[in-house]
Amino acid sequence: MNIEILHSPTSEKPFLVINKPKGLASAPLSTTDKDNALSQAVELYPELLNVHGKKEIEYGLLHRLDTATDGLMVIAASQECYDFLCEEQRLGNFVKYYQAKCDILTDNAKALGGFPPFNKTDSVELSLSSYFRPYGEGRKEVRPVTEESGKSALSKIGKQKLYNTNIRILKMDPDSKTAFVECFITEGYRHQVRCHLAWAGLPVRGDLLYNALFSSGIKKAENLLFSATKISFEYPRGDLNSYDRKDTWT
Repeated sequence: MNIEILHSPTSEKPFLVINKPKGLASAPLSTTDKDNALSQAVELYPELLNVHGKKEIEYGLLHRLDTATDGLMVIAASQECYDFLCEEQRLGNFVKYYQAKCDILTDNAKALGGFPPFNKTDSVELSLSSYFRPYGEGRKEVRPVTEESGKSALSKIGKQKLYNTNIRILKMDPDSKTAFVECFITEGYRHQVRCHLAWAGLPVRGDLLYNALFSSGIKKAENLLFSATKISFEYPRGDLNSYDRKDTWT
């Protein structure tokens, strides 16, 4: 599994845009771990090693994708670019888009447990906002937390920050009980989009963690139908860079 290069670093635009395949981790777990997208990028562009990120072994990596998720990632190739884009993320100017094929399961959150109440609407556009907390055995999952959640849930919030997911239903198929959706976020928490979709009763097809049909074994998962399809950000200031992966599985 190899990364695909969409943009190579230049003096004017010192960042790398890659397309990561499913099954490949985004970042190394240790200095000896080379089976990941970032390590492949470093092999091609050694200048990435000169950037000091939030984690020493992640260099200029600006965000991650779950191993089971394919799609677009950005890696800064200069310290100035990294610092600038980190600040853009903080300001909400670094936009990431995802597309997914979802099952329509109104009671999905209730079946999984640990989710706060959610008022489902018939709108084709939803905006979800919550804190997050680790959940389940080994803390492998997360759950949204709101001000209406119990004291126990509120005490376990991983970060005192509200995370927003905007969901737009592109197409619904009532016969097969599926929906195609597009989501966008400006700053992400681990599993944020997948968890918010599950909360809204639109869990991603093939999601072993957040789709009750697959987590319970009712259906067998072969693939997570979830992709990071577009990314948009300014660099330098006033110059909008937008990369859109057209060949999505949807």
